[in-house]
Amino acid sequence: MVSNGTKVVVLPFNSSVEVILQDTSILGAESHPLHLHGFNFFVVGQGFGNFDPKQDTRNFNLVDPIERNTVGVPSGGWVAIRFLADNPGEWWKVDTEAMINQATLTGGGPNISDAFTINGLPGPLYNYTFKLRVKPGKTYMLRLINAALNDELFFSIANHNLIVVEADAVYVKPFKTNIVLIAPGQTTNVLLKTKNHHPNATFLMSARPYATGGATFDNSTTAGILEYNRPFKTNKLTLLKPSLPIFNDTKFAVKFNEKIRSLANSKFPAKVPQRVDRRFLFTVGLGLSPCTNPNNTCQGPNNTMLAASINNVSFVMPKTALLQAHFFNQSRGVYTADFPANPLIKFDYTGKPPANIMVNTATKVVALPYNASVEVVLQDTSIVSPESHPLHLHGFNFFVMGQGFGNFDPSKDPTKFNLVDPAERNTVGVPSGGWVAIRFLADNPGVWFMHCHLEVHTSWGLKMAWVVMDGNRRNQKLPPPPADLPKC
Repeated sequence: MVSNGTKVVVLPFNSSVEVILQDTSILGAESHPLHLHGFNFFVVGQGFGNFDPKQDTRNFNLVDPIERNTVGVPSGGWVAIRFLADNPGEWWKVDTEAMINQATLTGGGPNISDAFTINGLPGPLYNYTFKLRVKPGKTYMLRLINAALNDELFFSIANHNLIVVEADAVYVKPFKTNIVLIAPGQTTNVLLKTKNHHPNATFLMSARPYATGGATFDNSTTAGILEYNRPFKTNKLTLLKPSLPIFNDTKFAVKFNEKIRSLANSKFPAKVPQRVDRRFLFTVGLGLSPCTNPNNTCQGPNNTMLAASINNVSFVMPKTALLQAHFFNQSRGVYTADFPANPLIKFDYTGKPPANIMVNTATKVVALPYNASVEVVLQDTSIVSPESHPLHLHGFNFFVMGQGFGNFDPSKDPTKFNLVDPAERNTVGVPSGGWVAIRFLADNPGVWFMHCHLEVHTSWGLKMAWVVMDGNRRNQKLPPPPADLPKC
């Protein structure tokens, strides 16, 4: 009989670990492919029968063993692996589910983090620092991914320029910058050209938040170290630090995003929708809802709960999956297809808020015919506080046609739209106190969420869904679920 339990092995940072994986004959010998998360390891030996610590270690390959993350334990035998424990695990200090549940109950935000990390390491202040070692006179591609849940981030490497070549998996016209802005969920590929000599310094790679709302946030800076491989050991090297924008530098944020343009050439054309079949104006922002805490204690103003919405509809997640309800034509009681195309109440969106800032709660979607060309203007509001909202669309890329500050003007602003080489993305920041216009082609049947990539706003209801209907051809129709799909 086996014993049950949840047990772990605690390892000191940078310890060298050897593990012997031994098959057993209990219920029959069998090969087991073992996978290790977070590390590659070296397969230093294997054999049949029981591992002999005195004899078998003599035959270990310590010169050129294969490096893997998954290895098969031989049926009726053993395999030996070694790895370096240089990747600290998650840095949770509290039960994250309990923290989120408490915030949801009281209508506030979850506790802010204590630190940001680069490749899982929080930086020199915590004695766990990611190091990137480079050679002089080389060009490296760095793939930047913002995995923070609630923060857009500025990123820079001291005394080095970066060339942006990709955003959200789409090539862009290369441009040089010393600072990159990246929202949660966005990806950016940059080229780093190292210096032609061995500099007498090491260089901090730093990231800190871009935050525009009124709530508290983690205003710390995380850092890694860029260091050059040196032919000889040097004891003292100057540590250089980059200069990052102040936390609410919206002017820099907008200028950086305006530099991102599609290649728009014959090999990588920008297929910008020139016609528009459906136009939408969506206000995105915060609001309030009544306190539902059984203790009647909530964290919003005047004992309310903070909420978020699109066109004042705060989305309620249904108990039945939207895709399931749509495919089987069982939407009754799950969702309604009457999401407002425009704000139901017009006001000065970036000026004085209306007297009533309570949100409506519902599960509403927009139904689109197949292949419809869609234009959406995403308008920030000053309700509670103006704020940058990184909006993410599932199922499609879209083109960023234009952006600006203040309220969108439908008679003047479209004349400035970029119809030639706009950025093609799947996540875009709605400027704090401003607007951004996007276009996409609804050629992917199904149900697709659009939501804020600040996780706290999504949990407050800043999301909606598009239902794209089937086309006429077979390859334009939503396929049925597989026969073996588990049922909830």
